[in-house]
Amino acid sequence: MSTISGTAVPEVHAPERAAIIDPAAIRHNVATIAAYVRPAKVMVAVKADGYGHGAVTAARAAVDGGADWIGVAHVTEALQLREAGIEAPMLAWLHTARTDFAEAITQDVDLGISGWEIDEVAAAAEQLQTPAHVHLKIDTGLGRNGCTPERWPELVARAVEHQDRGLMSVVGLFTHLAVADEPDRRETDEQLEAYRWAVETAEEAGLSVSLRHVANTPGALSRPDAHFDMVRVGVGVYGQSPFADRSAEDLGLEPAMELRTTVANVKQVPAGQGISYGLTHRVDRPTSLALIPMGYGDGVPRIAVHAPVRIGERTYQSAGRVAMDQFVVDLEDVDTDVAVGDEVVLFGGDSGISAADWGAAAQTINYEIITRIGSRVPRQVIDSERGPADDASTGTTLGMTLGTTPGGTQGAAR
Repeated sequence: MSTISGTAVPEVHAPERAAIIDPAAIRHNVATIAAYVRPAKVMVAVKADGYGHGAVTAARAAVDGGADWIGVAHVTEALQLREAGIEAPMLAWLHTARTDFAEAITQDVDLGISGWEIDEVAAAAEQLQTPAHVHLKIDTGLGRNGCTPERWPELVARAVEHQDRGLMSVVGLFTHLAVADEPDRRETDEQLEAYRWAVETAEEAGLSVSLRHVANTPGALSRPDAHFDMVRVGVGVYGQSPFADRSAEDLGLEPAMELRTTVANVKQVPAGQGISYGLTHRVDRPTSLALIPMGYGDGVPRIAVHAPVRIGERTYQSAGRVAMDQFVVDLEDVDTDVAVGDEVVLFGGDSGISAADWGAAAQTINYEIITRIGSRVPRQVIDSERGPADDASTGTTLGMTLGTTPGGTQGAAR
């Protein structure tokens, strides 16, 4: 150690900041969910750079864990995965006027169809002389993408026409649930009823599909009647609970990201000291403050108030507003053992702090916390099981009791 102005400065520095990604946790979570929803297949969503975990890392771990399909929002995401050598069946469902449908068809990427895209996809297939594989999406109440029930018969008829011409193969029919994270709400029942009508309408028009898929992570874990042929899971795969009243541990899931950095500065301040922009917080006693070198430029929410961090064996809280590059932690005493270079864990690992805790501090959800971690934070892939090649086919230690929903109620036999 050397000292500058009386402050200890370590000679060897840990990485300034890092998101530690554990593929073993992803494999475990996929295997856990797959065992619960069996015989339904599992599509794992790796959109938004694998919910912040790295799309390629997440996709490979998901496939090793037993995923049957990979799902993304944009075709560009799917093409990046194909370039990385991911060969699993893949679906992309959110398109714009500039989506490269021809390249998607060439790279064997299935396409979600909500309406206007159907003729564009057919035109690309005709030019390539290769049929497109498509999944028709019905909006059953979420109000985002998907064909409205009023236009559904028209979309189905158009799909039948293109299929009869050899331009496309309708592989699946799907929708997306709006309130499955609140299992008691009747809207899920209404959505499932609307979906069953859509399937019946499509079958009556002559479509015979192999994949009906509806359930997201909360639907997969709380609504066995929404499993159908396949579930599409996202946040649960990364070890995050979609429910307000059940933790990841309750569901047998393991968080796959640990966000950490090191203390950048420690100083003593008097009572009344204001902290950060706006001076929204003042300490009410003499204390020491630790400077944490992460801010909203790294994805730490500016709005977070009294957010927890782990330094050594103690959990402390942030004080004052989060700035672009840094925030402050009140060490709660003038005399402290915390020093420059000490490891700081914002969430994950053995800290006892979850992304949901940061979500609560920032008035948001754990989905956003893990997904928003920025590119200035390097992802370090550290496999706690020492490499997917050693145990890619395992998944025998499951965190749920099969046949029982995570909430403890008996699930439907499948």
